Amino acid sequence: MASWDIKVSIECTLQNLARSMSNISSSPCFSYHRGLAPQNKPELQKVMEKRKRDQVLKAQKEEQEAHKKRSDLEIELMKRRETLEQLELGQHKNEEEQENTPEFVKMKSNLRRTKQEVDEQERAT
Repeated sequence: MASWDIKVSIECTLQNLARSMSNISSSPCFSYHRGLAPQNKPELQKVMEKRKRDQVLKAQKEEQEAHKKRSDLEIELMKRRETLEQLELGQHKNEEEQENTPEFVKMKSNLRRTKQEVDEQERAT
């Protein structure tokens, strides 16, 4: 029985070995079709492609920097726009607060204002 077990294990080992060998020999074919194989290009062509890639990258970087760099006038205009937007937001908040306040609070503030105006007029005379 021991000889039969050895024979079976050798056959299994040989089958595994054959599968792995076929995978090894077929993988370069698959990688070639996928474009992963090493390219055998002339050196001049490689250099020209690298130079072209570098030029494209450099142009992209310059374009990004041009968008980032802004003149002093643009910076001042942006600051002014931001402050105006903040003022508008503040006005909108005040308007919303006034709309949401109860009527008796509005009347009370109106009475205070009229009382202050009357007091000022009396002092002036």
